[in-house]
Amino acid sequence: MGFNSETSFYFFFFFFIASLDFIQETNASVYNESRLLMKGCNLFQGKWVFDPSYPFYLPSKCPFVDPEFDCHGRPDKQYLKYAWKPDACSLPRFNGASFLGKWRGKRIMFVGDSLSLNMWESLVCMIHASVPNSKTTYVRRDPLSFVNFEEYGVTLYVYRTPYLVDIVREKVGAVLHLNSINGGKAWKGMDVLIFNSWHWWTHKGKSQAWDYIRDGSALHKDMNRLLAYYKGLSTWAKWVDTNVDTTKTKVFFQGISPTHYEGREWNQPKRSCNGELQPLSGSKYPVGAPPAAAIVNTILGKMRKPVYLLDITTLSQLRKDAHPSTYGGDHSGNDCSHWCLPGLPDSWNQLLYAALLV
Repeated sequence: MGFNSETSFYFFFFFFIASLDFIQETNASVYNESRLLMKGCNLFQGKWVFDPSYPFYLPSKCPFVDPEFDCHGRPDKQYLKYAWKPDACSLPRFNGASFLGKWRGKRIMFVGDSLSLNMWESLVCMIHASVPNSKTTYVRRDPLSFVNFEEYGVTLYVYRTPYLVDIVREKVGAVLHLNSINGGKAWKGMDVLIFNSWHWWTHKGKSQAWDYIRDGSALHKDMNRLLAYYKGLSTWAKWVDTNVDTTKTKVFFQGISPTHYEGREWNQPKRSCNGELQPLSGSKYPVGAPPAAAIVNTILGKMRKPVYLLDITTLSQLRKDAHPSTYGGDHSGNDCSHWCLPGLPDSWNQLLYAALLV
């Protein structure tokens, strides 16, 4: 079977990285902290199990859920009843009051695209369900929104920046600058930072947010999106290494959230997420991790500052049943990118909760 141009690029790109010593076997020892091992347990290796105690909250009881993530019109409810079970340990049950007590007076920020928003809304709802009578201040703006739990002085922010690096208006139009992060000024001084970026790097045509890409002094009409992502994420890594004091700020990367538009990935070529009613069994996804996940691993493994990877990719790939599909409001068509709330992002936040206990 011959290679197409994209496959050939992947082979050449990762061979190029390996030849420059960007991927090393020694990364494993440096990277143990990012795997969030709790008492010898890899939190991200496991399976989905039915748990009748779920969900943590109902969308009708949470004032922070956007219509695009609200799947209350979906006729099946079994997707709400699955819990992530690591192979070698049990996740601590999320306790919103305990979370607020531990982080009293602190500031937590999610930085990235709509998957960051998905996770932020989930965490705010999980906390709110634990302290439903706690007074809150809620502000939604672009790019910065927040919820403050006033009795505890805990503020949870979300900063929307799909690429992490800047988009700058130039004479030629909107230009994606792979080498600059001026927006990072708003991220400083946080006690916890949770970053995410990938989905918008694949957008093309009318859904693309830029007209050109600037890489140093060079201006490109386009370039391979994996290469652009690698360059942009390298700039982010340099920003963290230079600007974040990790003795005061815990830094996470949200991992790559998968999509489920192509049923061939789980051996059902005529299917998408629409109509899927249960997770895949087992702990492996048939086609493996997306190429972007390897780039994230490479970048984090080369950083000087510790960044903890919330390695949500595989466990989320198994949840082909957890998307809004046609039931999310404010989103036409079949949404197999985002996730219902309550739902999968609640498990992401349980993993974050466990990581913050380490």
